[in-house]
Amino acid sequence: MIQFVHPQLLLLLALPIGLALWEWQRRGHPLVLPFDHARAPRGRWLRRTVDLANLIPAALLAVVILLLARPQRAAVPKNERLVTNIQFCLDVSGSMNATYGDGNRADAAIRAIQDFTSYRTGDAFGLTIFGNEVLHWVPVTHDLSALRLAAPFLRPDKMPSYLWGTQIGKALREVKKVLTARPEGDRMIILVSDGQSADLYGGEAEEIGNDLNQSGIVVYYIHVAEGQPQEETFTVAGLTGGQAFAAGDPMALKEVFRKIDSMQKARLKPASPEWVDDYRPLAAGGLGLLGLHLLTLFGLRYTPW
Repeated sequence: MIQFVHPQLLLLLALPIGLALWEWQRRGHPLVLPFDHARAPRGRWLRRTVDLANLIPAALLAVVILLLARPQRAAVPKNERLVTNIQFCLDVSGSMNATYGDGNRADAAIRAIQDFTSYRTGDAFGLTIFGNEVLHWVPVTHDLSALRLAAPFLRPDKMPSYLWGTQIGKALREVKKVLTARPEGDRMIILVSDGQSADLYGGEAEEIGNDLNQSGIVVYYIHVAEGQPQEETFTVAGLTGGQAFAAGDPMALKEVFRKIDSMQKARLKPASPEWVDDYRPLAAGGLGLLGLHLLTLFGLRYTPW
């Protein structure tokens, strides 16, 4: 399908059409020659061939008008990737300084988060740290350098005393406010902690999970310590369509992030067709007509006398 950016210029096609009709019907200025009354062939096919050759300038003018009208065609629409807004929620309480592989839990969690962002091209990421209080450290952004630059400042031994505890429920409620402010895209929370959270007891886990689910937020919880995650974290994650994982060592932590990536695939939506300039067919046709016209000038024309 072809459309024109300046369709009003197509009215000018009346000029080459009129010129072609005039050229096809005109007789010119006949000149009587001695053999006109002889029994010579009429040359009807040769005359029509010459007439057709004389139509080429009119066809070239039509091509120029079509080019000036700027032809466009619909490009094959590409599916657009729906952005996933991912908020990392990192526990920075004192226990995150505990030995974990060759380092501590906090450093391993930060490295795993950075690796995860490297294979989620197109998504937006934010970072929240929490203990007894919640700090939104990096806003949801496509600028991954913000997360990388934040890493040296997130060690638990540099945190103030009011971040020494662990309140997962409070952190989830605050992160929900950040993600619901995002106008477009899917929403996901990846929470990394090593402790037990008292603010998930007494039915709080069910209430938080249902609230997050109604807001379209999926929660994945990663327990970076020996043993199983707190039972309430399974409840919260399950109600949102997510999952809780145990990661007892750095290798297990990497595998968990890989599993989350495979579970939360990027979604695509059909894009509307995009119109692009399409000069090539007309330009090629015009060049072909111009070359043919040059060839006819070598002899395929009426004699001027």
